[in-house]
Amino acid sequence: MELVEVELLMDDTDRTPKMPAQPLIPSPPIADYALIGDCRSAALVSRDGSLDWLCWPRFDSPALFAALLDAEHGGRFQIRPTGEYQVERRYLPDTNVLETVFHTSDGSVALRDLMPVASEEEKQAGLLPEHEVLREVEGLAGEVEVEVLYDPRPNYARERPRLTPRGRLGLWCPAGRGSLTLQSELSLEVARDGRGARGLARIRAGERAHLSLVYSEQAPAVVPPLGGPARERLERSIRWWREWAGRCTYRGPHREAVVRSALALKLMTYAPSGAVVAAPTTSLPEAIGGVRNWDYRYCWSRDAAFTLRALLALGYREEAEAFLAWMLHATRLTWPELQVLYDVYGEARLPERELSHLAGYAGSRPVRVGNDAHGQLQLDVYGEVIDAAARFARAGGRFDRDTTRMLDGLGRTVCERWREPDEGIWEGRGGRFHHTHSKALCWVALDRLIELHEVHGLDLDADRFRGEREAIRAAVEARGYNEEIGSYTRLFGGDDLDASLLTLPLYGYVDGAHPRMRATCARIEERLGQDGLVSRYEAATDDGLPAGEAAFGICSFWAVECRALGGDVDGAAGTFARLLGYANDVGLFGEEIDPETGAALGNFPQAFTHVGLINAALTLAECRHEPGLAVGGRPHDEVMMEEASS
Repeated sequence: MELVEVELLMDDTDRTPKMPAQPLIPSPPIADYALIGDCRSAALVSRDGSLDWLCWPRFDSPALFAALLDAEHGGRFQIRPTGEYQVERRYLPDTNVLETVFHTSDGSVALRDLMPVASEEEKQAGLLPEHEVLREVEGLAGEVEVEVLYDPRPNYARERPRLTPRGRLGLWCPAGRGSLTLQSELSLEVARDGRGARGLARIRAGERAHLSLVYSEQAPAVVPPLGGPARERLERSIRWWREWAGRCTYRGPHREAVVRSALALKLMTYAPSGAVVAAPTTSLPEAIGGVRNWDYRYCWSRDAAFTLRALLALGYREEAEAFLAWMLHATRLTWPELQVLYDVYGEARLPERELSHLAGYAGSRPVRVGNDAHGQLQLDVYGEVIDAAARFARAGGRFDRDTTRMLDGLGRTVCERWREPDEGIWEGRGGRFHHTHSKALCWVALDRLIELHEVHGLDLDADRFRGEREAIRAAVEARGYNEEIGSYTRLFGGDDLDASLLTLPLYGYVDGAHPRMRATCARIEERLGQDGLVSRYEAATDDGLPAGEAAFGICSFWAVECRALGGDVDGAAGTFARLLGYANDVGLFGEEIDPETGAALGNFPQAFTHVGLINAALTLAECRHEPGLAVGGRPHDEVMMEEASS
C-alpha cells in the first residue's frame, strides 16, 4: 500500500500551524453538507465524503475536525474515490443515516455515515462507546479505488496530536480531555510526522468495509468491534430512526418535508437535558467574506413557543415535555430575569471570543465561539417562554407550585420592564430601542399568564397582569402602527419594517384577517420580500454591524403562515411549495437563503428554519381543515388538550 507522507509546517516555538505558501483549498458550498448525529453531538459530512466538522462530547465542545472553518488546516476525515466521480446522496428513508453513492468509470461505491443510536434496553444489553461515528463502504458495481484521509485536529485545530498504532485496537490519539480511537477494516498507514493517516483500497461489488471513530473521556474506553457487529449497529440505528419517524402524526401535504424537518430537529436535540440547539455549527457566514459569523451551538429562549408547538402538533410529546422542562430549569437559574440564550445544561455565561488562527469559511472572519448576545436585554423572550408554558397546559400539562411561582415572577418582571428599550429579537449591536415586536410579546406573556390563571387554575397575580396587558396594547396600537404606510413598524414612532411583525397573528396578538395585519403582511412582502423569500429588515437599518445578509428562512415561513391566516390560503400554499425548493439535496435548510442564487448561508442546518417549515405546514393544513390536524378549525394543541382531559 502506498504511504502518503505529509509534511506539516510548524513553528519551532509553538504548536500553532503556519499558513502554507500555497493556494487555499476552496470551501464547498454550505448546502453541500449533510448532518449526522446521536442527539448528543453532530457532524457535518460533505458531498465528497469528508467529515469536516465534529464536536465531542457536546454540540458546543471544541471541534475535533474543523475543515468547515479552515479547509487548509482544520482537519478532516474523508473517504472518497481516487479518480473522477459523480455523486448522488440521500438519507435512508425516515432515518438520519446518510448514504453517499460515488459513480466512477470503473464502478460505484456507497458510503454510509451515522452516529449509532439505540434504545435504552439495547444500551443496557451490551457495552457501547460513549461517542461513535460509524462509516460503512460498500461496493455496488465494478471495482472502485477509494482513499481514506484521517487528520484529527482537536481543540479547533490548535492541537495536532501524534497517532499511536495499537494493533487491533486501532489508531489512538489524545483529544482535549479525552481520546480518539480509529479502527478500520481498510489498511491505513500513519504519516511520517505521526499526525495523520492515509490509506488506499480497492472495493469490489458486494464487498463491505467499516471504519469506526470513537471518543472517550473515561478509562478504559469501549472500542466496539467491526465486521458483523458494526453492521448490526447500523441496522439497529436504522430501525431506531424509523420507529421515531413513524411516531409523527402529521398526515397532511408535504409530509416528507415535514418528517425530514422533524428528523433534523431531533438531531439538534441534546437528549440528556432536552435542550434544542439553534444549529450544530459556529461562524458560517450570513454573507461570504462578511463579519456576521456567530456561534449558534446554544439554545435561544425565543425559539421556545414555536418549537413546542411543532413537537406537540407532530405527536412528539416526550420531546416537548423534555424541552419545556429544560427551558423551565434554565430560566430558574436567572429568575426572575430571562437570558437570551443558554447552553444545553442552562449555563447563561457564554463569553464570546475569536479564534484568529482559523481562516474562516471561504475566508469569512472572524471565527467566533461563545455568544455575547447572552448579555442582551430582549423583552420578547418573556412572551415566547410563557407562551410555550401555556401551550403545554393546553395539551394537558400540569405545573407544580414552584413552577407557578416562577411564572408569576416572570410576569412581574414583564410588568416592571416592558416600557424599557431593548436590543430586540434580532440581537442588534447598535443599542437599545423600543421595538414593537418586543412590546407585543410582552402583551403575549401577560395574556398567557391570565389564561393560565383563568383556564388552568394557576395562582397568579392576574389583576395586575390584566391592567398592564391593556396598557401594552394601547401603546402598541398608538405608537407601533404607522397609518401613513399602513403597517406595524419595527420601532415605536418609526416607518421602517421588520419581519418579526409577521408573528403577531401567530401568537394571537391580532387576528390574521384584521385590516391592520393584512396591510402589515402586504407591506412586508412588498419591501422585504423577493419571490417568497423575506429579509429580517430593510437594508438601510443600522443594527451596529456592517451591512450584508440574505433572506431569512424562518421569516419566509412566517410570511406563509401570516398570508394563510389572512385568508389567502392558496397563495400561501404556492409560496410554501416554492420555499421547499430551496432545501439542499437531502432536505436541509440553513439560516438564510441568497435570493439571487438560492445558496444556503449562515449556520447549517438551522433548527428555527425547520421549525418554521413544520409550523407553516401545520397552519396551511389547519386553514384547510385537513383530516387529523384540526377539529372545527381549532389549533391542534387545543384538540390535544381536550383529548388529554377526557
